[in-house]
Amino acid sequence: MEQNKEISETGKNRKKKYRSERFFDYSLFFVVIFLVCFGLVMIYSTTSYSSQLENGDSFYYLTRQGIFAALGIVASIIISRIDYHFWARFAFIAYAIMIVAQVLVLFVGHEVNGQRRWYKFGPIQFQPSEISKVALILFLAFICSQAVKSLHTFKGIIKVFCLAVPMVGAVVLTNLSTAIILLGIAFVIVFVASDRYKPFVAIIGICLVGMLIGLQMFSYRMGRIDAWLNVETDPDAYQIRQSLYAIGSGGIFGKGLGQSIQKLDYLPEAHNDMIFGIICEELGLFGGVAIILLFIILLWRCMIIANNAPDLFGALLVVGVMTQIGIQAFINIAVSTNFIPNTGIPLPFISYGGTSVAFLLCEIGLVLGVSRQIKLEN
Repeated sequence: MEQNKEISETGKNRKKKYRSERFFDYSLFFVVIFLVCFGLVMIYSTTSYSSQLENGDSFYYLTRQGIFAALGIVASIIISRIDYHFWARFAFIAYAIMIVAQVLVLFVGHEVNGQRRWYKFGPIQFQPSEISKVALILFLAFICSQAVKSLHTFKGIIKVFCLAVPMVGAVVLTNLSTAIILLGIAFVIVFVASDRYKPFVAIIGICLVGMLIGLQMFSYRMGRIDAWLNVETDPDAYQIRQSLYAIGSGGIFGKGLGQSIQKLDYLPEAHNDMIFGIICEELGLFGGVAIILLFIILLWRCMIIANNAPDLFGALLVVGVMTQIGIQAFINIAVSTNFIPNTGIPLPFISYGGTSVAFLLCEIGLVLGVSRQIKLEN
């Protein structure tokens, strides 16, 4: 009897030892929250003076961004608690709707600085291209996870890429830089899902040729190349020059939070595309490197979740979000430092833009939803 009792207790201990527990990546969540809060601080620091002059309220931009950030955080928590497989049923319809939305914005969109990229409904204004990123990630993750066998062949890889072409084509009509991000997302998702390598070399070549043709078709885009190559003398390089002045004047530890000179109407779009220059001016090289390290940690945590995802669909969802954040952060910082030609891409979670921060947080909710499905053995 005593021996049977010991065996029974041993069995219970083993069950307890190997009982699975759900995983939640608090490291990723807190890094994202810190980036959002830091972004709010920098937006206030960058816009308080100009906002007081333009709107009579130094908190105007901070308040608007704070509302969208709060909504995004709540949405992120809710989405993280929903089984991510639930969203697969909306993959096709979301993709189709966003293609139509991207085409319609050319005709009925709200015009800002000569570009029709926004829909405006009363006080609410948003860019459909931000939602298109989520739709493309969801669509390609589902397609690739369902048709993974076809990705063993060159023909199958091309077919999947062709499915992404309508979205990229619709976005390129209004926003080339966002189209490049979408193309990067498509490339990485299909690359990760496939076990072939040579077809992707050919695809890179085709994309480069297409980009060169596109640059030749639009003279103002070639002007950005000239400005990049002649940043010291070209009149069109004014914004980049001011960004470089801001970065250079910040030194190692910066002038101090709120002490930027370039934000006083010297650096255009200082609270948006060029906010990294203000970060370096106020917080110095130390602040700029710290932000880059936080993005590296964020991407590393996403990689951990993707590697341990329960299935291919979950892994590809995380890979898509990771790719988007990585490309956007790289392009924004590279433009601010004149490493690549100027193009309007916000710094994720930090730059001003309600639609951008809200939907990025929703995407983080998807990633955390995948992390919740990872089972840990005790």
